Amino acid sequence: MEKRWWQEEIVYQIYPKSFYDSNNDGIGDLKGITQKLPYLQELGVTMLWICPFYRSPMNDNGYDISDYQSIAPEFGSMEDLDELIAQARQRGIRIVIDLVINHTSDEHEWFQKALADPDSPYRDYYIFRPGKTPPNNWRSCFGGSCWEPVPGREEYYFHVFAKKQPDLNWENPALRQKLYEMVNWWLDKGIAGFRLDAITYIKKDLTWHDGEPDGADGLSICSCGALNQPGIDTFLHELRENTFDRHQCFTVAEAPGVPYDHLDAFIGPDGHFSMIFDFSYADLDIGSGGEWFRPVPWTIPKLNRQIMTCQMAVQKCGWAANFLENHDQPRSTTKYLKDAQHNPDAVKTLAAMYFFLRGTPFIYQGQELGMVNCERQGIGEFDDLSTIDQYNRSIQEGFSEAEALEMANRRSRDNARTPFPWNGEQYGGFSQAKPWLGMTEEYPAVNVQAQQHDPNSVWHFFKKMIAFRQSGPHRDCLIYGNIEPLYAGETVIAYRRLNEEDRLYCWFNLGSGPVSEPLPQAEMEPVWHTQNAVRMENGMLILAPYQSVILRER
Repeated sequence: MEKRWWQEEIVYQIYPKSFYDSNNDGIGDLKGITQKLPYLQELGVTMLWICPFYRSPMNDNGYDISDYQSIAPEFGSMEDLDELIAQARQRGIRIVIDLVINHTSDEHEWFQKALADPDSPYRDYYIFRPGKTPPNNWRSCFGGSCWEPVPGREEYYFHVFAKKQPDLNWENPALRQKLYEMVNWWLDKGIAGFRLDAITYIKKDLTWHDGEPDGADGLSICSCGALNQPGIDTFLHELRENTFDRHQCFTVAEAPGVPYDHLDAFIGPDGHFSMIFDFSYADLDIGSGGEWFRPVPWTIPKLNRQIMTCQMAVQKCGWAANFLENHDQPRSTTKYLKDAQHNPDAVKTLAAMYFFLRGTPFIYQGQELGMVNCERQGIGEFDDLSTIDQYNRSIQEGFSEAEALEMANRRSRDNARTPFPWNGEQYGGFSQAKPWLGMTEEYPAVNVQAQQHDPNSVWHFFKKMIAFRQSGPHRDCLIYGNIEPLYAGETVIAYRRLNEEDRLYCWFNLGSGPVSEPLPQAEMEPVWHTQNAVRMENGMLILAPYQSVILRER
């Protein structure tokens, strides 16, 4: 494919509420991000994806927007954002922000006017249906019916997510034009692009048919009629044509429900976005519909198949957004490494495995420290709406409170949202005030200050790994080269990266025992490895437990 500037980026995702608190009110803010730009530059980051900082009642931590063009007071001011953009630019760091255009907050002026006046033009900005009972049996992603009654009227409004997040009516051209104006306003301000939230939900099946009930509540997950529906391509093409194309900006979409045979429309040469996130391997441990309380057993060979199937499908038409963590996922160390989550060698190999795949690597805050899940003692210690819903649904489905709590600790989105530990002091140096969400237990030992002083730490590994991809002797192959899966043993994920100049063979042992892998040819030399040495004997590569090795054809 044609080379594009965003293929060379190293993207670092920031959850602003939990990154750094500059004014000691217990909540992270924009000035806090600006103050930590030297840290991000030293790590090697070239792009920041910052989660929502718009004005919001914070029912869903900013993904319920009440004003698209103003800043939530707890995060600072528009001047603070302008300063962040300018200072980041001086350090060679671009800023990408979340674009949440499937829904707004119910406190948005548009929705408030729609409620106040049934004849208002804003009424058609949302989805209202008359009736004394919900129009269908769809379940929202955060639990309960997708339909919320309008007080004082025999009608309902529709919401895929929380009831305080009414969906926008993309069938309305006037609404679409308002959104395009807002998008262009942000691009004119100097941001480099967007991560598009829940974008494959914008088109609905307008027959509003019932779905097959799939739970004890008698409801059906709303994806049956609200996820990647026929006709969505028309909306997405118009969005791109009216906004992204005019600025040649970067876009990465949260796009669940896109089958691999439809990838070309999304990320092909004339696709809707620069890249999309694929959740096949991120969610391989849970059942369909994102139900955390229905865990699915998995193995390293299954993880390998999911990753390589995704890589090969994307390679045919476009570019991948490679990630293991984000604000909606638990910590990858706990999920994928299980009992080895505290083993630095295991954490490093897991990181290298995804980092050298074909595509743009995304790092979530704290991942570069090897942070693990947080163990909470009761459901009252959680903040996340989805976690509380999943806890309640699991009990409704017959699980005990103890089992429901275990599920929440294992899979909660709050695992990734804990305040970032900068040092071993109280509250990890995140703030001098009690943080909005409880810290992880590990922060006195696992923090930036401690790891920067340890040359063998996970942080230093990430820094070296980033430099190796960005400016090492094999950068062109690691960034632009093709990828091919390699056959490997039960605990090993292996692939080959290749271009006209280079053939790199990559092995990542995610097992607790040594493994022998046959060498593709006799003359091979190490170019990258974890741990102390690379062993090649009698035509075999001997991988130590949790070791990564990259060899090159001579």
